[in-house]
Amino acid sequence: MTPLRTSEPGALARSDGSPLLLVPDTVLLPDGPADGHAVVVDGTVFTAVGPAARLSRDFPHLEPERLPGTVLMPGFVDAHHHLTQSFGAALAFGEPSEIFRRVWAPLEGALDEESAYVAAKLASLEALRGGFTTVAEAGTRAPVDVEAVASAARDAGLRCVLGQICNDSDRGRDPGGTGSAQEISALAEKHLARYETDPLVHPSLAVSLPEAATERTLKATSRLAAEAGTVLQIHVNEHLAAVERSLLQHGLRPLEHLHRLGVLGPQLLAAHATLVTPGELTLLRDTGTAVSYNPVASAWKGNAVAPALAMAEQGIRFGLGSDGTRGDAFRLLDAAETAQRLTYGLAGGDSSCGGGWTWLDHGTRLGADAVGLGGMTGGHGVRTGVVAAGAAADFLLVDLTGPEMCPSHDLPWELVRRGNRDQITAVFTAGCLRLWHGWPPHWDGRSLVARAAELAREVVRRAPVVRAHRTSTAAAR
Repeated sequence: MTPLRTSEPGALARSDGSPLLLVPDTVLLPDGPADGHAVVVDGTVFTAVGPAARLSRDFPHLEPERLPGTVLMPGFVDAHHHLTQSFGAALAFGEPSEIFRRVWAPLEGALDEESAYVAAKLASLEALRGGFTTVAEAGTRAPVDVEAVASAARDAGLRCVLGQICNDSDRGRDPGGTGSAQEISALAEKHLARYETDPLVHPSLAVSLPEAATERTLKATSRLAAEAGTVLQIHVNEHLAAVERSLLQHGLRPLEHLHRLGVLGPQLLAAHATLVTPGELTLLRDTGTAVSYNPVASAWKGNAVAPALAMAEQGIRFGLGSDGTRGDAFRLLDAAETAQRLTYGLAGGDSSCGGGWTWLDHGTRLGADAVGLGGMTGGHGVRTGVVAAGAAADFLLVDLTGPEMCPSHDLPWELVRRGNRDQITAVFTAGCLRLWHGWPPHWDGRSLVARAAELAREVVRRAPVVRAHRTSTAAAR
């Protein structure tokens, strides 16, 4: 077979929204890889998915776009991101836990409108290059209108579940506080209404930590999110220090405290949940609460690894999140499986640790469910993370002709353990080509990277960041 290696995207880059009949070698469907299948993309959605011969008969007016040596698969969902932290990603290397106090909050506090926009667009570009078509943005502490972040994601072509921080307590010592309980309620309702009909930006509410909001606001934001069919994002049970503070303040662990307030439920997206007891796992399961499992964050600066295999076994809803560490979906899949194998699998003799499909599912369709975009009720009717008729046309074209996939015996496992972002030929969101061989065809990605480098130096210079360690170069010297 001759791989799809043209320098120009041709008809794939159509700007008039005309329908496409795409015929790859393989389509990755919810129940596995299907050879000889095709899809029809009309506007922003898949209108038909099925055997290529049947679709050619059903749509005789469409010229098939043949994609040899390619798998068409759902775009990945990053269930936990911080788009405005991209200027300081390397500042977190080698640092101990709870770096949000010493690194992230000071860094975001030094952003202005332009630098917040550029930082978020830089992170959006990296996410798209890594195969993510959707991210859940957990809320910025930057002192700017959140529209700067929304515009960056929208302009890059990234689908974004956009959190609005709703902190109103200083007990969490988090600089992301945004006002009194009454002001927070008004801000939350305005945010939900503002993006209600946006095609790419889906509103969400966020609280940095349970201790960063009063009980009144925790209850109110949970209720508002449930009524709006969206998610409330909260960092929960991530670090030992936060668990201990909650025990001293409430006599309950953070998840137990949220349960007492009635905040657990399908509307809650609990970020991290690395330090959970068997009883808390039961709470997550029984309430339908979703979790973002962030294995790279655990490896880089965490106190523990979330028991994702146990969550999967109990039917607890969860997606995979990068936490802004690196926007590479294939490496995230590998990290998700590897963290479970090293932490739990080796001790029990589990050589499979969920198998390839577990991590593909939680990185795509089940991740979409966790962030509120998995069905026709939440996310204002948007469904992503799956190649199916009626779902959003958020997908990847991945080259299967390289040595990583040849010979191929088990595509799901190969994507998890051997896939890499260099194999991504094209990235589509909402039916529109956003990247071709790693770069946007409709705007200047390289100029953005150059401007980001300039602004990042200025922002880091003026931000009161405190690191526990010197850079690796300085330490080596």
